[in-house]
Amino acid sequence: MIPRIAVLVALASLVLAANAATAQTLQLISPDEARLPDAPPLSTRAITRGPGVKLLTPESGKKESFALKIAFEPRGNSKIDPASVQVIYLKHPQVDLTERIKSAISAGGINLSSASAPPGDHPIRVLVRDDEGRQGIATIKLSVR
Repeated sequence: MIPRIAVLVALASLVLAANAATAQTLQLISPDEARLPDAPPLSTRAITRGPGVKLLTPESGKKESFALKIAFEPRGNSKIDPASVQVIYLKHPQVDLTERIKSAISAGGINLSSASAPPGDHPIRVLVRDDEGRQGIATIKLSVR
């Protein structure tokens, strides 16, 4: 029979290993992508009834590793369609970041505990649709120092 303390130590080791694996930093933007030319300015649309997109973290001026949290705000009784989310780095050519962060996307938003990007200003466009087909679009600027 295995002593109880050995079982507890083994369980604690597994939990710590799982936390370390999930806490790895995801490279959101590579240095090569950051060096691409800026995309031409995009036109913006008027007021929409589509879902809202709001950057929660990081605040401007964060270092190379940061938590990235973006909230989706449905309108009325609609629900967010997580499969519709697109995250695009606005460079020329555009860089689709969606696959990189797919596991962090939910109906509530995007929640990356640790992401990284090279120093600089990084414009990112987030598109999301609700279950009524209405689209919300926001351009966020990550400033990494």
